[in-house]
Amino acid sequence: MNGYGHTIRAAPGLPAPRLSLNLVGRSRSAMNALLALCTCPTPELAERIARMLVEERLAACVNRVPGVRSTYRWQDKVCTDSEVLLLIKTTRDRFAALTARILELHAHEVPEVIAVEVTAGLDRYLHWIEEETRPE
Repeated sequence: MNGYGHTIRAAPGLPAPRLSLNLVGRSRSAMNALLALCTCPTPELAERIARMLVEERLAACVNRVPGVRSTYRWQDKVCTDSEVLLLIKTTRDRFAALTARILELHAHEVPEVIAVEVTAGLDRYLHWIEEETRPE
């Protein structure tokens, strides 16, 4: 059974999968992992930022979600724009450097850079985030 009460079965001829999901307690990796969000005005800028963050080990992975419609108030005016949302997997330890790098690369005066804590996840994936964001 997994943490959700479901039985996990292996495909015929394969060993049963071993999962560790941290659904009861939070591991050190879960406590350090963050999901950062950033929107970009163009796919090209989103690609550039995503690539730089991963190359510089500020993020383990960045997903780009095109077609996001954002409505916001800016300089006393309500605006609506198409944007690309970046889902950035990083760590608490790297968030300040990640934010500084986004500020250097981004076209907006005040880009969206926010993060939410990861409270649970596959241990191996959370550990991978930590390994991939360690400074060289």
